[in-house]
Formats: sequence, C-alpha cells, structure tokens
Amino acid sequence: MSSIRIRTARSGEGAAIAAVYIDAWRAAYAGILPNSVLVRMSPAQQQRVWTHQIHSLDTVLVAVHPRHGVVGVASGGRCRDRRFADGGEIFTLYVAPDHQGQGCGKALLQEMQGALRDAGHEFAVLWVLADNHARFFYEAMGGIRTAERHERLWGVSLPEIAYQWRPLQPSARPGRFGAPKGRYSLSRSGESNE
Repeated sequence: MSSIRIRTARSGEGAAIAAVYIDAWRAAYAGILPNSVLVRMSPAQQQRVWTHQIHSLDTVLVAVHPRHGVVGVASGGRCRDRRFADGGEIFTLYVAPDHQGQGCGKALLQEMQGALRDAGHEFAVLWVLADNHARFFYEAMGGIRTAERHERLWGVSLPEIAYQWRPLQPSARPGRFGAPKGRYSLSRSGESNE
C-alpha cells in the first residue's frame, strides 16, 4: 500500500491543487450549488488563486500520493469570523473524489490543526455547507457544532454550520510549520518522513 504524505504546498503546485479543488467541489456540491457555478469553474483561474494562496501568510498543506501527486489540500490561518477572532480557521479541506475514504482528509485535518496550534491558536473553526455530507466527517473527527449562518452566494442563500475543535492538541513536532515551506511531510501511518 502506498503512503500518503502531508506537507506544505510548494511553489508550482497551483495547477495540481486547482484540479483537486475543482473535482472535489463538483463532487461535493452537485445539487447544492447552482450547476452553472460548478460548470464554469476555471482551472486557470483556480491555479492563480492557489498560487497566490501558497505564497500568502496562510498555511496550505497538500496530501501527496507517490504515483498520483497532489490528491488533497487544506488551507488555514487566522479566523475570519469575528465571533471566533482569537482562533484559527480551516478555510478549505478537499480530497480528490478517487482518493476519499483512504485517510487523506483525516490526516489533512489533524495536520492543519497542528499547524494552527503551532501558530499560537488554541482552537480551530471550520465552516461547512449544511447540505454537505462532509459535516458527518467533521463530527466523527470530534468537531463540535458551534454556530450557524446563512451566506448569500451566486444568488442563493446557503446555510452553513461551524465546527470547532478546542483545545487544539499540542504538536508532536513543535514548530514544524514555522520551518520553510515544503520541509514537512507525514506518512499515512503518521510517522515523520523528514
């Protein structure tokens, strides 16, 4: 069995991340978001977005398969919702549909929580569309349903649920995300590959 490595995203991986992001969006949000939104998702535009994100101050982690390359992505940073201003936020967590159910999402979630803890946050929040079945995954991973809101996107009012993890567990390898990008990886079994 191949091992999946979790590491910080590297410059030049914007296109690979964009492909995962678009595929995961289309699988997760079919029937939830307007079809026109999903059909119009542009690989070139998403590549620009993710290339910018990789070079921002936020953390971008990828799950890398030895044969298939980038198969998952998570991003996070300071919480954008004023109700949770002192916490960290997991902005995105997506795994390519063909690689779901293999532990990538769990590893990305745990490592993003560690990254936020390393950045000084004592808790993390993640917003998910209420109709997205991923909410059951977040509940199974110990997320506590904390808040609700409605976001108006693409002319549609979409209910969202916030899950919170508090406190974040101390990192097994403190300071690992303070190192230069691309220097950390984790095998699927959780052992360091450094």
